[in-house]
Amino acid sequence: MALTVFPTERLYLDQDAERALENRLSRLEGQVRGIKRMLKEHQSCDEMLVQIGALKQAVNAVAVELLQAHMESCVLERVEAGQGKEALESLKGALSRVLKHA
Repeated sequence: MALTVFPTERLYLDQDAERALENRLSRLEGQVRGIKRMLKEHQSCDEMLVQIGALKQAVNAVAVELLQAHMESCVLERVEAGQGKEALESLKGALSRVLKHA
């Protein structure tokens, strides 16, 4: 079944969700910089792999938070507007995109 892409009638995250995601992404940037510093300082592979594992978990947490915010904003707005089928397709598409790369 092909995924349907719906026009974004300016359905978007609320400001709190956007701010929370921006903060998480900033922490990810800091983690990446830390790993790069570890590499430059020739720290042990084991220590870097631990940090890379933590980075992967942090990326997954961002995806979960974005999915939750998507359901609370974009999906819910469609349901409330009587567009339940479109809301379901939007959610299925979002889940498919995230899980494809899990």
